[in-house]
Amino acid sequence: MKRRSKIFIAIVVVLLIIQLPVFTPARNTTEAEPVNDIAKAYDVPMDILMDIYNSCYDCHSNYTKEYPWYYHIQPVSWWMALHIRNAKKELNFSEFATYPPEKAAKKFDEIREQLEKRNMPLRSYLLMHNEAKLSDEDYKNIIGWAKKMYDEITAKIDSVNRK
Repeated sequence: MKRRSKIFIAIVVVLLIIQLPVFTPARNTTEAEPVNDIAKAYDVPMDILMDIYNSCYDCHSNYTKEYPWYYHIQPVSWWMALHIRNAKKELNFSEFATYPPEKAAKKFDEIREQLEKRNMPLRSYLLMHNEAKLSDEDYKNIIGWAKKMYDEITAKIDSVNRK
């Protein structure tokens, strides 16, 4: 057998083996009540909360709604699980109430900045999740809300520091 054929067969065998369920990463979901959710600690208008749920929560919370069919294909599921872990390290709406005021203010400012640049939701995510697209008005509303929250928190921090 030619060397090229052996390599091809070896690659196919490895790809088949990694499809076994034992190699599928755990899903980003929990049955626990979202006691530390952003809406529990901050005033989030319902329209903004719904936009955040639809466009951000799959990656930036402990509750990914539905996993697409391609999640069951390795190494795609590994990439998606890593992406979700990294997104949650950066910003986790399910744990937002645990952030100290300084960190919360910084996160609100980063939300504003990322949305102003239209960096979020990721274009690669939107390719497969049309329902997560934000309208210009949605962007404007969330940016305005994030700025308002940043201003409120920094004003509280400043007043505490002046005492």
